Amino acid sequence: MPDPLDPGVTYQAAGVDIAAGDRAVERIRGLVASTSRPEVLGTIGGFGGCFALEPSRWRQPVLVASTDGVGTKSLVAQELKRFGTIGVDLVAMCVDDLVCLGAEPLFLLDYLATARLDPEEVEQLVAGVAEGCRQAGCALLGGEMAEHPGAMPEGRFDLAGFAIGAVERDQMLGPDRVQPGDLLVGIGSPGLRSNGYSLARAVLIEGAGLDLAGPAWEGAGHSLGDELLRPSVIYAPGVLRALATGALHAAAHVTGGGIAGNLARVIPDSCTALVERGSWVVPKVFAEIERLGPVDPGEMERVFNLGLGMVLVVEHSASAEVRKLLEDLGYDTAEVGRVLPGSPGSPDSPGSPGSPGSPDSPDSSGGVVLEGSW
Repeated sequence: MPDPLDPGVTYQAAGVDIAAGDRAVERIRGLVASTSRPEVLGTIGGFGGCFALEPSRWRQPVLVASTDGVGTKSLVAQELKRFGTIGVDLVAMCVDDLVCLGAEPLFLLDYLATARLDPEEVEQLVAGVAEGCRQAGCALLGGEMAEHPGAMPEGRFDLAGFAIGAVERDQMLGPDRVQPGDLLVGIGSPGLRSNGYSLARAVLIEGAGLDLAGPAWEGAGHSLGDELLRPSVIYAPGVLRALATGALHAAAHVTGGGIAGNLARVIPDSCTALVERGSWVVPKVFAEIERLGPVDPGEMERVFNLGLGMVLVVEHSASAEVRKLLEDLGYDTAEVGRVLPGSPGSPDSPGSPGSPGSPDSPDSSGGVVLEGSW
């Protein structure tokens, strides 16, 4: 007969600590509240987050959704046990996709999966997410913390986000607004953001054997760990301000696929975006990855942002105004190219041998041509 005093096998003994989850929720309650907006209904702890669109503000709102994670950048955070900024990267990866459609980020949901919940670690991670949401102006509406013993190695986690934004239908950005004569305004990224970390780690840590606690490179005043955990710049507030000028036609968030691969997504078939190498400053970390690999320059351009986290397609006459607006907000900008008529390879485009102002063999990707040298 079963012993009534014997609890038997418990969920905690199987690896899931419900009490730790409850403690983690209490630790993040204030962080979540710090991101609230007037449209948020209720508080943390419900079965779902509620957000009321104000009908007086919107005429024909289009909801825009995006989801992303921080990839293997999380492995650097786990190795160093520094979790305070990785959440900023998560928010940036999600909201900076939304704003490429012209959407204002409204709210974000986060999802944390881990082998074992550590309430203090969770608090640090969510503190970063909350900071990112405050920077982006969106609410952290809810989320999930999942403990998966056996499915993940001890000490590992994965962090993902899901963001919703809204834009008026007639203000949506995209290829249909782009026209010949537009200029390309690049917004600087001082580091890798959250892209290309598998290659960066393979070169810098596994290949070159660099110590995360050591200098990022010879003469650097900060460590390699500091460099690799540099939080992403969040571009959404600046892009929304540029949108308000009426001169912004399209925006490309530079993530996996590099400058050409992402810019091509917003260039119509009838045009070519000509990007001029050397028109902006490429952060030192990229040169180190290329040198230590060695990594082919073409591969570098396909994988990394090379110092441009966002490229705006702007009406020619308003380029100076948009750049000043962004720089007044603290962003670094550069004029990095222009939009020309004709698709790459057409008789009058930069992709044709002998075409005006072009090398005989420019590097192209879709509707984008990179010319010149670094």
